[in-house]
Amino acid sequence: MVESGSKAIEWIHSRKPFGSRPGLQRVNALLDLVDHPEKKVPTIHIAGTNGKGSTISYLKEMLQTAGIVVGTFTSPYIESFHERIAIDGKFITDEELVTLVNKYQPLVEKLDQQEAVSGITEFELLTALAFDYFVGKVDVAIIEVGLGGLLDSTNVVEPMLTAITTIGYDHTEILGETLELIAGQKAGIIKKNIPVVTGNIPENALGVIMQTADKQNAPIYRFGHEYQVDYLHPDDNWGEWFDFSNQNGKLKHLKTALIGQHQPENAGVAIQLFQLYCEQNKINWQAKEIKKALQQTFWPARMERLSTEPLIILDGAHNTHAMKRLVASLQNEFSNRKLHILFSALETKNVSEMLHELLKLKNSHIYLTTFDYPRAIKLNDNFVNVDEKRVSIVSLWQFGLAEILEKMDDESMLLVTGSLYFVAEVRKLLLEMGGPHES
Repeated sequence: MVESGSKAIEWIHSRKPFGSRPGLQRVNALLDLVDHPEKKVPTIHIAGTNGKGSTISYLKEMLQTAGIVVGTFTSPYIESFHERIAIDGKFITDEELVTLVNKYQPLVEKLDQQEAVSGITEFELLTALAFDYFVGKVDVAIIEVGLGGLLDSTNVVEPMLTAITTIGYDHTEILGETLELIAGQKAGIIKKNIPVVTGNIPENALGVIMQTADKQNAPIYRFGHEYQVDYLHPDDNWGEWFDFSNQNGKLKHLKTALIGQHQPENAGVAIQLFQLYCEQNKINWQAKEIKKALQQTFWPARMERLSTEPLIILDGAHNTHAMKRLVASLQNEFSNRKLHILFSALETKNVSEMLHELLKLKNSHIYLTTFDYPRAIKLNDNFVNVDEKRVSIVSLWQFGLAEILEKMDDESMLLVTGSLYFVAEVRKLLLEMGGPHES
């Protein structure tokens, strides 16, 4: 028995040593013991290399604006462990988490005695907890895939709708070395006769998804085909303007509250999902609801402006695909700024490629560092001899941050990027230093 939220989280984290083990047999065995809550919750299932978090955030806001009670299961967390499981943006409480953990602890211990299903992982456990928590409380739950799709523990759901936001190179050691193989894994969430929405995906990867959709007789709604997103321009203050059109007509002059040319693409996936959900449930949606939801969407550590004086932006561009999008956004919107970049990543990522992308930002200096996390990069010989005058090696990121803040002026900008775990650490310190968040 656990008696506090901290002890509940400690026990959940105790499953970390089992790592990430693709497959559904363990999570299904656990769900069997609790009468399959995932079958009692209407769900929307979202996969993709990047863009899942902001797409979910846009969609959640739209559904809530239409009066729908929305559960969300997302990862990783930025501010609080509890944010991974939420209803209408309100995180699961300590008390609710304690109740669930005390229910599941003996069940997990029971399964640990059975060789075939022993070693429930942290993510598998959280997946089951989330479904259990949502039963009877939500109209729909938006479920974010943890890794891949086909063998991800969230793929136990029979959703109302599915979406694949983007396809890029990440987790190639598990998902495969080509975009086609990665797309095949992510397309594993497509279910028989269930509509799937796709984002801006390369043609070779999209072809794999279309083949899977065809086999499953799943209606498919593709970016640039069944629906269109026309990027207009950045907002003078913050955000992006775009038009959206599909079989229902055209929505003109939509504004996202998130910055980056890719954000209208993510918003487009969300709008298409929202309209399909409304059609399935015979809900009359209004353009003003969509506009309002887009403008009030907030997703921490995704091109988040933490301060204006000095200008500080956080973005968890945690792989090469995301870094390319980040660099394009910075070139488009901040080309006149001198950039100080505090960067770290996980050792499982292609850090050299990510650095190569960042160095395309001409008026920039990169502070390459590490942080307190088991899989954080080590500043060993691979990095200490980086042959680039615009890269400094910083053993303690706190010192690098202090040095940057000391140098900054009205013409400069601090960008904190890389691993979301790293960005979350820096974000916490900056908020403690500077008071309330500036949106």
